[in-house]
Amino acid sequence: MQSATIRAGMGGWTFEPWEGSFYPDTLAKARQLQHASRQVPTIEVNGTYYSTFKEPTFLKWAADTPDGFVFSLKGNRFVTNRKVLASAGESMQRFLGSGLAALGGKLGPILWQFAPTKRFEPDDFAAFLALLPDRQDGVALRHAVEVRHASFVVPEFVALARKHKVAIVYADHATYPAIADQTGDFAYLRLQTGSDENPDCYAPADLDRWAERAGLLAAGTVPADLPRAGPGLASPAGPRDVFVYFITEGKSRAPFGAMALMRRLAGN
Repeated sequence: MQSATIRAGMGGWTFEPWEGSFYPDTLAKARQLQHASRQVPTIEVNGTYYSTFKEPTFLKWAADTPDGFVFSLKGNRFVTNRKVLASAGESMQRFLGSGLAALGGKLGPILWQFAPTKRFEPDDFAAFLALLPDRQDGVALRHAVEVRHASFVVPEFVALARKHKVAIVYADHATYPAIADQTGDFAYLRLQTGSDENPDCYAPADLDRWAERAGLLAAGTVPADLPRAGPGLASPAGPRDVFVYFITEGKSRAPFGAMALMRRLAGN
């Protein structure tokens, strides 16, 4: 994967309200991924959070998408939805060994999402991060964590994530904590406050700002207007890939938000 590449997409590719708007009326459901992957350069897969997929499925996804396209896969819930994260090793390996390496270069970050009730317990979270492998079946892995409890807004969490070179997801959300600290070699943004009333999910001025922020992140800096949990801690140096996903609110217009952001980044 090229460095300092900004990719914007949405969650999944199967959503009924997209039929007849994002998807042409005559498009068969079996061809929706082919169409979606030619409109946006990345998609976050939520289905892997709930279900186990096997290698033939990942091979088909890879075959249906063009060169340069990247999937982000949400880690299975049996890994993260547990009281003691240090005990997640077996479930983690079962998920990572299910065949996802068949995506090859189209495998983007693995997103490990934690429940809003999951508090920051430094020793246990450190043990979880230590379980994350950097390769699976010969394919390099990159990991991101989305924490949704305010107890994570502390420098100790940022330091742990940086030690393990794991990215902290920035959540633009109504209630979840927003943590813009950069701790890995890529940035991961989930934009979750859009609206179906906006043709491009977010208002034009907001999209302008997110395009500017994505550019700053790709260049290796952290936007000054985004909150950090460890402002005194330095971020890894150098340019970084940026993944931006339009998720949750405004889902009916999410693909259009991703396309609008990519147009801004291209200068159109």
